[in-house]
Amino acid sequence: MSPAWTRPYTPGTGRWIVIGWEAVSLAALAWTTADMFGLVGTGLTVLAAALAAVWVVGSWRIVEMGVYVSDHGVRIRGLLRTRTLAWSDIQHIWLHRAEHRLGPIRIPSGLTVLIERRDGRTVNTELWAQGVDFHSRPSVFKAVYHELRTRHVTATQPA
Repeated sequence: MSPAWTRPYTPGTGRWIVIGWEAVSLAALAWTTADMFGLVGTGLTVLAAALAAVWVVGSWRIVEMGVYVSDHGVRIRGLLRTRTLAWSDIQHIWLHRAEHRLGPIRIPSGLTVLIERRDGRTVNTELWAQGVDFHSRPSVFKAVYHELRTRHVTATQPA
Protein backbone atom coordinates (compact mmCIF):
# COMPACT_ATOMS: atom_id res chain seq x y z
CA MET A 1 0.00 0.00 0.00
CA SER A 2 1.03 3.60 -0.50
CA PRO A 3 1.45 6.36 2.10
CA ALA A 4 -0.39 8.75 -0.25
CA TRP A 5 -4.01 9.72 0.41
CA THR A 6 -6.39 8.40 -2.25
CA ARG A 7 -10.14 8.57 -2.62
CA PRO A 8 -11.38 5.01 -3.25
CA TYR A 9 -14.11 6.22 -5.62
CA THR A 10 -14.59 8.75 -8.37
CA PRO A 11 -16.76 11.77 -7.58
CA GLY A 12 -20.29 11.65 -8.95
CA THR A 13 -21.69 14.03 -11.55
CA GLY A 14 -23.86 15.57 -8.85
CA ARG A 15 -20.86 17.55 -7.62
CA TRP A 16 -20.59 19.37 -10.94
CA ILE A 17 -24.30 20.11 -10.84
CA VAL A 18 -23.87 21.63 -7.36
CA ILE A 19 -20.91 23.73 -8.52
CA GLY A 20 -22.90 24.98 -11.53
CA TRP A 21 -25.91 25.71 -9.32
CA GLU A 22 -23.70 27.72 -6.98
CA ALA A 23 -22.28 29.75 -9.89
CA VAL A 24 -25.78 30.63 -11.07
CA SER A 25 -26.89 31.45 -7.52
CA LEU A 26 -23.92 33.71 -6.86
CA ALA A 27 -24.43 35.45 -10.21
CA ALA A 28 -28.07 36.09 -9.25
CA LEU A 29 -26.93 37.38 -5.85
CA ALA A 30 -24.44 39.72 -7.54
CA TRP A 31 -27.06 41.00 -9.95
CA THR A 32 -29.69 41.66 -7.26
CA THR A 33 -27.14 43.21 -4.89
CA ALA A 34 -25.80 45.51 -7.59
CA ASP A 35 -29.34 46.50 -8.55
CA MET A 36 -30.49 47.00 -4.96
CA PHE A 37 -27.53 49.15 -3.92
CA GLY A 38 -26.95 50.81 -7.29
CA LEU A 39 -23.41 49.50 -7.56
CA VAL A 40 -21.41 50.59 -10.58
CA GLY A 41 -17.73 50.83 -11.41
CA THR A 42 -15.42 49.93 -8.54
CA GLY A 43 -18.21 48.77 -6.23
CA LEU A 44 -19.50 46.34 -8.84
CA THR A 45 -15.96 45.10 -9.57
CA VAL A 46 -15.27 44.48 -5.86
CA LEU A 47 -18.58 42.63 -5.44
CA ALA A 48 -17.95 40.48 -8.52
CA ALA A 49 -14.38 39.68 -7.42
CA ALA A 50 -15.48 38.78 -3.88
CA LEU A 51 -18.26 36.48 -5.08
CA ALA A 52 -15.98 34.92 -7.69
CA ALA A 53 -13.40 34.21 -4.97
CA VAL A 54 -16.09 32.63 -2.76
CA TRP A 55 -17.19 30.49 -5.71
CA VAL A 56 -13.64 29.34 -6.56
CA VAL A 57 -12.81 28.42 -2.95
CA GLY A 58 -16.19 26.75 -2.41
CA SER A 59 -15.93 24.84 -5.67
CA TRP A 60 -12.46 23.61 -4.79
CA ARG A 61 -13.70 22.36 -1.42
CA ILE A 62 -16.68 20.63 -3.07
CA VAL A 63 -14.37 18.89 -5.54
CA GLU A 64 -12.03 17.79 -2.72
CA MET A 65 -14.80 16.65 -0.33
CA GLY A 66 -14.88 12.98 0.46
CA VAL A 67 -13.19 10.14 2.27
CA TYR A 68 -9.55 9.36 1.56
CA VAL A 69 -7.47 6.41 2.73
CA SER A 70 -3.79 5.62 3.15
CA ASP A 71 -1.61 3.28 5.14
CA HIS A 72 -1.96 5.76 8.01
CA GLY A 73 -5.74 5.88 8.25
CA VAL A 74 -8.81 7.73 7.03
CA ARG A 75 -9.03 11.39 6.08
CA ILE A 76 -12.49 12.96 5.88
CA ARG A 77 -12.62 16.20 3.93
CA GLY A 78 -15.78 18.15 4.49
CA LEU A 79 -16.84 21.52 3.17
CA LEU A 80 -15.37 23.43 6.11
CA ARG A 81 -12.93 21.07 7.83
CA THR A 82 -10.71 18.03 7.39
CA ARG A 83 -10.32 15.25 9.96
CA THR A 84 -7.70 12.52 9.97
CA LEU A 85 -8.09 9.32 11.98
CA ALA A 86 -5.34 6.75 12.35
CA TRP A 87 -6.45 3.17 11.74
CA SER A 88 -5.43 2.38 15.33
CA ASP A 89 -7.87 5.02 16.65
CA ILE A 90 -10.81 3.37 14.88
CA GLN A 91 -12.81 0.72 16.70
CA HIS A 92 -15.33 -0.06 13.97
CA ILE A 93 -16.66 1.16 10.62
CA TRP A 94 -20.35 0.50 10.14
CA LEU A 95 -23.44 1.34 8.11
CA HIS A 96 -26.10 3.47 9.72
CA ARG A 97 -29.67 3.75 8.49
CA ALA A 98 -30.24 7.49 8.88
CA GLU A 99 -33.63 9.03 9.49
CA HIS A 100 -35.00 12.44 10.29
CA ARG A 101 -37.90 13.08 12.61
CA LEU A 102 -40.68 15.57 12.23
CA GLY A 103 -42.47 15.16 15.54
CA PRO A 104 -43.82 11.61 15.58
CA ILE A 105 -43.11 11.11 11.86
CA ARG A 106 -39.91 9.31 10.86
CA ILE A 107 -38.48 10.02 7.43
CA PRO A 108 -35.88 7.48 6.21
CA SER A 109 -32.83 9.17 4.70
CA GLY A 110 -30.77 6.23 3.49
CA LEU A 111 -27.52 4.62 4.51
CA THR A 112 -24.45 6.46 5.75
CA VAL A 113 -21.04 5.20 6.81
CA LEU A 114 -20.06 6.00 10.39
CA ILE A 115 -16.74 5.49 12.14
CA GLU A 116 -16.68 4.55 15.79
CA ARG A 117 -13.52 5.65 17.53
CA ARG A 118 -11.86 3.65 20.30
CA ASP A 119 -12.87 6.36 22.78
CA GLY A 120 -16.55 5.70 21.97
CA ARG A 121 -17.20 8.83 19.90
CA THR A 122 -18.78 8.51 16.48
CA VAL A 123 -17.44 10.31 13.42
CA ASN A 124 -19.72 11.00 10.48
CA THR A 125 -18.16 10.53 7.06
CA GLU A 126 -19.15 12.24 3.84
CA LEU A 127 -20.39 8.89 2.53
CA TRP A 128 -24.17 8.84 2.06
CA ALA A 129 -25.90 6.37 -0.26
CA GLN A 130 -28.27 9.09 -1.49
CA GLY A 131 -25.56 11.76 -1.81
CA VAL A 132 -24.12 13.39 -4.91
CA ASP A 133 -21.47 10.71 -5.35
CA PHE A 134 -23.58 7.58 -4.91
CA HIS A 135 -27.23 8.42 -5.63
CA SER A 136 -27.28 6.58 -8.96
CA ARG A 137 -24.36 4.27 -8.12
CA PRO A 138 -25.33 2.08 -5.13
CA SER A 139 -22.75 -0.57 -6.04
CA VAL A 140 -19.98 2.04 -5.72
CA PHE A 141 -21.26 3.01 -2.25
CA LYS A 142 -21.15 -0.63 -1.14
CA ALA A 143 -17.69 -1.12 -2.64
CA VAL A 144 -16.31 1.93 -0.81
CA TYR A 145 -17.81 0.74 2.48
CA HIS A 146 -16.23 -2.70 2.04
CA GLU A 147 -12.90 -1.10 1.02
CA LEU A 148 -12.84 0.94 4.24
CA ARG A 149 -13.66 -2.09 6.39
CA THR A 150 -11.05 -4.25 4.64
CA ARG A 151 -8.34 -1.61 4.99
CA HIS A 152 -9.21 -1.16 8.68
CA VAL A 153 -9.02 -4.89 9.39
CA THR A 154 -5.75 -5.22 7.45
CA ALA A 155 -4.17 -2.21 9.18
CA THR A 156 -5.15 -3.29 12.70
CA GLN A 157 -4.24 -6.98 12.51
CA PRO A 158 -1.24 -7.95 14.60
CA ALA A 159 1.90 -8.39 12.51
